Amino acid sequence: MRVNPEALSLKDKVVFINRVAKVVKGGKRFNFCALVVVGDGHGWVGIGKGKAAEVPAAIAKAVEQAKKHLIHVSIKDETIPHVVHGYFGGEHVLLKPAPVGSGVIAGGAVRAVVELAGARNIIAKMLGRGNPFNTVKATLDGLLQLKGPEEVARIRRGGLEQAG
Repeated sequence: MRVNPEALSLKDKVVFINRVAKVVKGGKRFNFCALVVVGDGHGWVGIGKGKAAEVPAAIAKAVEQAKKHLIHVSIKDETIPHVVHGYFGGEHVLLKPAPVGSGVIAGGAVRAVVELAGARNIIAKMLGRGNPFNTVKATLDGLLQLKGPEEVARIRRGGLEQAG
């Protein structure tokens, strides 16, 4: 589903900034890599990675990329509808719905993604090394697996029509 990023009131959050050095004849040249999450707090979320010689330029590039790759996730009553496991590389993220008033119980990169997606009550556990890039992608993988009640009903109806 395509959406116009200008139509949404998107907020962005910088998750991680990495300084990388290239050794050249005259010494070291430093560049920066920024990981940014954008979201509107109502189900739309995207991630982006930008690289540049200066931090603000890297962040700006990452925000633009994140806006181009927005996805919609199913958020019900400020939590997720069911338990999901997200995987990417060596990272494994467990996302569980939580009762109202629990808040976001998640660490680092996972917290940024679920908060900007719109989940206010959720429990998350990172299982892996904690690489922020892979953790964010694993969280997004888990959120993509979510199915809302309408989608589950549509799938079940489709299954009944095929059986009958």
